[in-house]
Formats: sequence, structure tokens, C-alpha cells
Amino acid sequence: MASLRVGTLGCLLLACTLSYHAAYGQEPTPAQQPEVAAQPAPQAQSAPATAIAPAQPNPAAAGNLPHNLSPWGMFMAADWVVKAVMIGLAFASLVTWTIWLAKTLELAGARLRAYRALKAIGNASTLLDAERELEGKGGPGVLFVHAAREEVRISLEAQGHASADGLKERVASRLSRIEAQAGRRMSRGTGVLATIGSTAPFVGLFGTVWGIMNSFIGISQSQTTNLAIVAPGIAEALLATAIGLVAAIPAVVIYNVFARSITGYRQLLADASAGVERLVSRDVDFALVPKSQQQRAAAAE
Repeated sequence: MASLRVGTLGCLLLACTLSYHAAYGQEPTPAQQPEVAAQPAPQAQSAPATAIAPAQPNPAAAGNLPHNLSPWGMFMAADWVVKAVMIGLAFASLVTWTIWLAKTLELAGARLRAYRALKAIGNASTLLDAERELEGKGGPGVLFVHAAREEVRISLEAQGHASADGLKERVASRLSRIEAQAGRRMSRGTGVLATIGSTAPFVGLFGTVWGIMNSFIGISQSQTTNLAIVAPGIAEALLATAIGLVAAIPAVVIYNVFARSITGYRQLLADASAGVERLVSRDVDFALVPKSQQQRAAAAE
């Protein structure tokens, strides 16, 4: 009986021990599982906040935006390369309009002097009459008459001993040089207009490409495709192209206008030169006529 009681007591102690371990050793593990399972809950709650966060404005990105999108505001917010392009194109535009004003006044005065000289040469009967009519005036027309008179004076001793064709050729040569020099002087400055008209759009395009490249770099750095972040840089880049066109279009139009006007001016000079050559030829022919016949012809008039 004593051994049975001892065995029974041992079994009870073993059962209590197993019950203790079951209650405090194994049960805490299932009790901790809800805590582990409960931990993803805050992550699930923070997920919507993370998804909503990109929709909120980025203060750092908003600070980089220009205060306004006016041309001046975009210029001030542009990259230094784009600014340099814009300043260069603005200077080219200023040069274009300066040449237009100066060349317009120069061409108007030259055409007026050429008209007066052409009228005086056409109304003159001799080279001396034309020189008297144009005395005190300026312009290529006056130079035509003076050059012809100088060549006739130099060749005076050879008249009557040599053919008059040599004198006419020398006069024509001197007149052609004066005409060419006057045309070159009037064309001075138009080459700048041609250069601006042909290169300004490409310079503006360079500024646009540079600005768009910087905009794409900003997209990669901000890791967003929000149009509010990208649009200002693209607008600044396109402003460079706009300024390039503003500089190029007037330059091309003004160049074409001046080309036509200078062609007309050269035609006036050619007419005046031809008139001087006719006067020289007439004087040479009348120099071969006896003075008695000249006196009778003058009396008949």
C-alpha cells in the first residue's frame, strides 16, 4: 500500500509538472502568435498613407518653381546656358534693327542723290554742262562726271593722233570701278543680316535642347512625372527657340528688302554711268568737227 501511495503521489507530481509546463511553457507560444500576427496591422494601416503621399505637393520641388511664367520670370529661372543663349539672341535682334534703321536712312539718301545726278546728266549736252550742274553736290554720280573729266583732260594731247576708242575704254573702266565701289559700300552690313537669319533659329534650338535635357535630369532626380515639376523647365527651353525666331524672321525679311533696294540703286548708278559715257562720246565726236561748222550749228540753234 505504501508503495502504491508513493507511486500515486509521484504520478500526481508528474501530472502537476506537465500541467505547469503546458500552461507556462507551451501556451505562451500560441499566445505570442496573435501579437506577431497583429504586427502587420499597422503596416496595413500605413500602406494607404504611403499611397496617398505622392499626391501631396512636394514643398522642396515647389520651391524650385519660378514665381511666375511670364517671359521675364522664365528668363530669370532659366539655366545659365539658356540665359546666355537668350541674351545673345536678344543682342542679335538689336543689331538687326540697328542695321535696318541705319541702312534705310543711308539707302534713301543715296537713291535721292543718284536720282538728282541722273537727271542732271540726262539734261546736259556736254560733260562740262553736267559738271557745272552737279557742282557742290556729292554721290557716285558726281564722281562719275569728275572721273570722266579727269580722263579726258589727261588724254587731251592724244586726241587727233589716236583713236577715240581708247579714251572711251579708259573712261568706262574708271566708271565701272566707281560703280562697283558704291555698290559694295551700300551692301555693307547686309551680310550680318544674312548670318543672323540663318543661324539664330539653330542657336535658339541649342538653348531648347539644353533646357529640355535639364528638365529630364530634374525628372530623374525628383522621381516624379508631375507636370507641375516638368513644365517650367520645358517652357524656359521653348522660350529660347521663340527668341531665336524673333531674331531670325525680321533679319531675313529685312535682308530681302535691302537686296531688292540695293539692286535698284545699282541700276540707277548703271544708268548714270551710261549717261556719262554718252557725254564723253559726244564730246569726242564734236571735237573732230571743224569749229566753223560748230559755230554755224550753234547759230542755227
